[in-house]
Amino acid sequence: MGKNPFSIIFNDEYLVVLNKIAKIVVQPTSKREKHTLTSVLKAAIKQKVFPCHRLDRETTGLIIYAKTSKVQKEVMEQFRNREVKKKYTAFVKGKLKRKKGLIDDYIIDKEGARFGERAKRAKTFFSVLREYEQFSVLELKPLTGRTNQLRIQLAKMGNPILGERRYAFRRDFEINFRRLALHACFISFIHPISKDSIRLEIKLADDMSEFLKQAKQ
Repeated sequence: MGKNPFSIIFNDEYLVVLNKIAKIVVQPTSKREKHTLTSVLKAAIKQKVFPCHRLDRETTGLIIYAKTSKVQKEVMEQFRNREVKKKYTAFVKGKLKRKKGLIDDYIIDKEGARFGERAKRAKTFFSVLREYEQFSVLELKPLTGRTNQLRIQLAKMGNPILGERRYAFRRDFEINFRRLALHACFISFIHPISKDSIRLEIKLADDMSEFLKQAKQ
């Protein structure tokens, strides 16, 4: 991906969709990072950009940016109305009892719990793509957009995402991955201006792909 922590997958007058690498935040957190995905993108394309959703620092894959706040609001409205479809690939600990199904429960992330927020309902479709001795490869389709939804739900099931450090302990894993093994591989939405259906799909992140090659040996 060169010097930028992303590659551009879609770009027009109104939107830009990136494939984000790991280890960079989208927006500044309480630590007030100056080097963020948003700041790097803004410098690269030399115009203001507005993230329409977020990905964790360690999660790789597709993220939508708007080029005006008006377009950002319209895309965010699609997220609120659950009109945006997303798929993730995750490597999780162990084998699942069911090979596919719906995870439907109430969750709260650690930050929300600290501020006294109430648990909210979260729904995710999952299906097992492949099984290895110590881990499984899942396709995840979140139907709701709760903070850290996939991470919390899988940890609660006893199958935390490999590399998970917030909702599982390092000692819980027999096999290690250097970051959170989660990749946003597919997104579809309606272009807020042209009204075209935009469907974008990317291959697995390089480090996850390499990990699978090693696992087969």
